[in-house]
Amino acid sequence: MPPRRKCGAMQVHERLAETYTSFRDNQDRIQRFTERSLTTGEAQAAVDRLVTIPVVVHVVYRTDEENISKSQINSQIAVLNRDFRANNPDKSQVPDVWKGLVADARIQFALATTAPNGTPTDGVTRTETNRQSFGTDDSVKNPKRGGAAAWPRDRYLNIWVCKLDEGYLGYAQFPGGPPRTDGVVILHSAFGTQGTASAPFNLGRTTTHEIGHWLNLRHIWADTIGCSGTDYIADTPNAQMPNYGTPTFPHISCNNGPNGDMFVNYMDYVDDVAMFMFSTGQAARMNACLIGARKKLAS
Repeated sequence: MPPRRKCGAMQVHERLAETYTSFRDNQDRIQRFTERSLTTGEAQAAVDRLVTIPVVVHVVYRTDEENISKSQINSQIAVLNRDFRANNPDKSQVPDVWKGLVADARIQFALATTAPNGTPTDGVTRTETNRQSFGTDDSVKNPKRGGAAAWPRDRYLNIWVCKLDEGYLGYAQFPGGPPRTDGVVILHSAFGTQGTASAPFNLGRTTTHEIGHWLNLRHIWADTIGCSGTDYIADTPNAQMPNYGTPTFPHISCNNGPNGDMFVNYMDYVDDVAMFMFSTGQAARMNACLIGARKKLAS
């Protein structure tokens, strides 16, 4: 298990921006729609509805250990449904200054019951591979490269669970990318709360973090050097860099005192045991995604 969190979402974002001419245009269009829907209140109004997202988990394995159990998969779905609905008991550890910002995003998840061809499914596919591990190049999503093909993205959230290399816990594709690679990828030992899940990433928060990206959330430090960037969320204080491990409140950077970085946020890099919340602004931005770029899935 890597000693600290490492997410490959921005590496994938930059690769897609360089590889697909449409990706940058799509991102610009999605951002304009998001800003407009937040300004008009349409995105905030969407939080009042409850959206259930069908999930398919593609288990890609070489060893028996990597072929994770259905109970481990179920434990991850349970975490998502607590975290995105703000029903996680550990939200009580959010510092008092931010307790009023802890948001129920009104998003829940359920393993798919119908496959793309209309047959019943338990929402899990299993693919044996000869690959020792996978990187952030989306090979795990390609059957010709030892992976498993995506199910249609306008009907399912695709989650690939496998062994990742280079210390990555997971990565996601932001909305607007190619359909055949849309979804999130998670290291098998950072998925769920039992089975192969290993501390300090054994509470299912890696998947919560990556689905946040999939729903158009950025890291709270905006992946920039210094304090010049933005995560496009007004109620998350600007942070200079990732926070790791289990920080002590307050941790001040970017002149954001006296409360400092919102390191308890799911979109930072702290250990699973130290992240507890999405903010009100993040919930609205995710719902803007569900009435915009991902509206077919939400409907």
